[in-house]
Amino acid sequence: MELAELVARRPFPAAGLLLGLTRRCPLRCAHCSTGSDLLTREEPDGGQLERFVDSFTEENRPDVVLLTGGEPLLLPALAERLSTLARGAGSRTALLSGMFFARGGSRRAGWRGETIPPAILRAIRSLDHFSASLDIHHEREVPRADVFRALHRVRDEGVAVSLHLTGTGASDPYLADLTRAVQREFGGRVPCLVNEVRPFGRAAAWAGPARTGPDPAAAAPCSMAAWPVVAFDGRVLACCNQDTVDRRPAPAHLDLGHIGADDWATVRRRALESPVLRMVRTVGPTHLAARYGSGPPAGSYCDGCRALGGDEAAAAGARAVAGGPAGALLDLTAAVRGSREGAQGVVRRHGCAAYAPMVVSGGQPLPVTGAQDVR
Repeated sequence: MELAELVARRPFPAAGLLLGLTRRCPLRCAHCSTGSDLLTREEPDGGQLERFVDSFTEENRPDVVLLTGGEPLLLPALAERLSTLARGAGSRTALLSGMFFARGGSRRAGWRGETIPPAILRAIRSLDHFSASLDIHHEREVPRADVFRALHRVRDEGVAVSLHLTGTGASDPYLADLTRAVQREFGGRVPCLVNEVRPFGRAAAWAGPARTGPDPAAAAPCSMAAWPVVAFDGRVLACCNQDTVDRRPAPAHLDLGHIGADDWATVRRRALESPVLRMVRTVGPTHLAARYGSGPPAGSYCDGCRALGGDEAAAAGARAVAGGPAGALLDLTAAVRGSREGAQGVVRRHGCAAYAPMVVSGGQPLPVTGAQDVR
């Protein structure tokens, strides 16, 4: 499974599932959205995770399961079991790693990833896609040469790979340098998903403000409310915004249940049939609150969405417009519209637009005035 295929499924409700295996991570990246470290042992019960994934059937399953964290490869045996269970039902699996296991490889002469620990290599072999995080903060922990060498080894195993790159924006000189290095190293055969640092987790204290929300009168659908997310306490949320994932109690309209009590079919049904979630995905929370609720919400776009949990007028408006088969058709129409431009369109809306072409193998970033070489 190539990166572009995975990203293109993002607007479709319940087409994917994000599983946070653990908040722990041996790295201390300054921008970590989950604030992960090795001392924070917060993770779902492994048995409950396995039972939840084992509830997939060939007729009712997510197309894609993304294993993430923290660092999911701190639990390689669990990652392998979950991947095997998911694939048995027909789901494809992907994993995002910070590459802690590759650290120091460039100092070993001739190293090409042969010393990837066996348990980690088995977990990687069980996947349909493997993605490595790399940015200026990760490089202070794991040099890019080590990451590149390990990716060569994973590609030799026949597993599709990609890089998840993060910077400050289109004119970031580091991103310009890094993407050129990736192109030189892999000849355009390794696609990249390029995002901008957002003020979540450790970056909340220093990153720039979140993007300005849309005009309340304008429809601004949210694709990030499409894929359920299993949080580190086992609760399932309808949103991947980290502030929302960590919030307790969870906003009622974004709470899809718990893996200890609910199976995939139940979570999927709640995600697909909720009129409020249908409206969030179709027109966005700001428009919903402004037109049917108690008025334009204060704060950011995501603040407005979280506030919908207590807005009965908005919920009543959502039921009137998006209940029943008509609401399901609206939801599907919004997803099809959101996927019309494929993976590049998704990245242009939610990632770093100038680098959207790189989500496809061989894609070149758009020229950006002011980006300088930092080598």
